[in-house]
Amino acid sequence: MTSLFVDDRYRGAHGIGRYAREVLPRLRPEWRALGLSGSPYSPVDAFRRLPGVGPDARVYSPGYGALVRAPRQILTIHDLIQLRSPWPGRAKFLAYYAGPVRQVVRRAGVVLTVSETSAEDIRAWVRDDRVRVVNAGNGASAAFRREGPAENADEPYVMYVGNTRHHKNLDVVIRALAQAPDVRLRAVLPAGELTVASEWADAAGVSARVDLLHDVDDERLAELYRGAAATVQPSTDEGFGLPALESIACGVPVIFWSGCASVAEIVGDRGWAVQAAHDEASWADALTVAVGARRRVRLPDGRYDWDRTAAIVSDELERARG
Repeated sequence: MTSLFVDDRYRGAHGIGRYAREVLPRLRPEWRALGLSGSPYSPVDAFRRLPGVGPDARVYSPGYGALVRAPRQILTIHDLIQLRSPWPGRAKFLAYYAGPVRQVVRRAGVVLTVSETSAEDIRAWVRDDRVRVVNAGNGASAAFRREGPAENADEPYVMYVGNTRHHKNLDVVIRALAQAPDVRLRAVLPAGELTVASEWADAAGVSARVDLLHDVDDERLAELYRGAAATVQPSTDEGFGLPALESIACGVPVIFWSGCASVAEIVGDRGWAVQAAHDEASWADALTVAVGARRRVRLPDGRYDWDRTAAIVSDELERARG
């Protein structure tokens, strides 16, 4: 019987980190950690030696970090947004994906992902009909549920959870607040990005109605979702859209850009679609409507479940045996 190794370095307060925390403990096949140090995202990491990994071993990574010396490595590629990032930063990602990542995926003959939007994107990128692209989906973690304490706020607010990268499009929502005087924004961001968001709020003249938060655990985040009138996910590009899922799991509708297919796939009619991604007036209108509606929604039963995701991943790892 072959051995299964897992690159378990994917930790952190981000989508891949949550995916790893939820999926790895649920895997059916017995596995051993690779025990690697350093970052799995470093291009240099792709060529490192893998002591103890024999020629019949399988390696699973819950992210896109390729290890070209692995006999067979199955990756979960959540999205290909990096290949559409601004130039010149995109150049390093183009080389990395065209080299180590594509090599590993083609050798494995299968790659996992988290949405139909990403699956279609990966099929077009890998350019190999022999590679199966499997959508294992994502789940809503246990903390995110309709029942439970909710933030008690004096003013109605909308939630944002994410970062300040270009494709997240947070700046348009902050500018929109100037035209939505009855709306407050609570944004959960990485600590290192609070200054950027604060500068955007100052420039828009809305600092008094923007609360910037960081290092929020799941239980507290769920309270914030449940107290909100809506969650806003203005992204122009996403592989999935975990904040949208978490918000709906807490019963709270989502405001999103209609052109972001993966978020639209999650939200459906459980929120409001904005037609113009960069028009603050359109976002201001949606924010105002959401605060006035105080609407509550429900997540479809069984569709987004970590047990289901882990079972699909386990099926593929067992299929790769031998």
